[in-house]
Amino acid sequence: MRFPRREALVALAALPAFAAGCTTRRFAAGTVRIAMVTDVGGLGDRSFNDSAYAGLVRARDRLHVETTVLQSRSAADYQINMTVLANKEYDEVFAIGFLMARDVEEVADRYPKRHFSIIDAVVDEPNVTSVTFKEEEGSFLAGALAAQVTKTKTIAFLGGIDIPLLRKFECGFAAGAREVDASVRTLVKYIGSFDDVASGKELASVLFDQGADIIYAAAGKGGLGAIDALKTRANAFVIGVDSDQDALLPGKVLTSMVKRVDVGVFRVSEDAAARRARPKHLTLGLKERGVGLTNFAYTQRVVTTARRAVLAELDDAIVSGRIVVPSTREELASFTRVTP
Repeated sequence: MRFPRREALVALAALPAFAAGCTTRRFAAGTVRIAMVTDVGGLGDRSFNDSAYAGLVRARDRLHVETTVLQSRSAADYQINMTVLANKEYDEVFAIGFLMARDVEEVADRYPKRHFSIIDAVVDEPNVTSVTFKEEEGSFLAGALAAQVTKTKTIAFLGGIDIPLLRKFECGFAAGAREVDASVRTLVKYIGSFDDVASGKELASVLFDQGADIIYAAAGKGGLGAIDALKTRANAFVIGVDSDQDALLPGKVLTSMVKRVDVGVFRVSEDAAARRARPKHLTLGLKERGVGLTNFAYTQRVVTTARRAVLAELDDAIVSGRIVVPSTREELASFTRVTP
């Protein structure tokens, strides 16, 4: 199985818990300038925003561009922050999260000479690049692993907000479990937020009490609550999301479904640095190594060679097209196992 390269994951794990920006040196006149507006989870979420930030740091260090970050304390900050950066004539402005879609559309329309990129949404404006992921494919592998490891035959998905984007994680996870063992039950709950750590802990505790021994937490900061709930549970695991969260509770985070937001940010930044036209829509899945599992640094005793071999076979089947992973509940309902 082709896992994300460890050095990239280490870079994510080494991110500061909080930062106001990443402009740390002087640049010559004419240097390409790239900025990022965070979602409300902000830097230090050990997940989505931190992954995007890692891509921005890589662009700064490797492409020698000037970079900065504006953090959003609430949704009201999205358009304000993007407008500030557009007025300062940044060459590329990244909006990190689908919640900014309408704001990106409005600001891009007002500033046609500036270029914007949005993560996890599609905005149909000539000066906007939409970067999306096949989250369902990486989640399928997470579900396949969970079905192999569970002792209770019950696993769970804990999402942030019940929307089509998060259902891709949910449905891919459930399908992967079904592919490996049709008798495994998948429970589903949503927090209703991406930054409610307390509710994440409470709902994770409910899922554990209902018999789940593995929870896939795709809930931003809310997922940190699930990891906290895990501390008092024996013989149970959490699967992290977006960034490599394995080290947050070594040996108890089974793996993380890494969504390489950093790759998306860096690839668009390469075009910006070279002053090339940006793609209209960039989609990253298993084939492009835009999603995938971590390398089980702390859970190798559980994720055995035989279990990894199963994951490798499923990875190849998805990349080759033999398995088409469902991304909606309707597709999940009609999903049939490829394994005889």
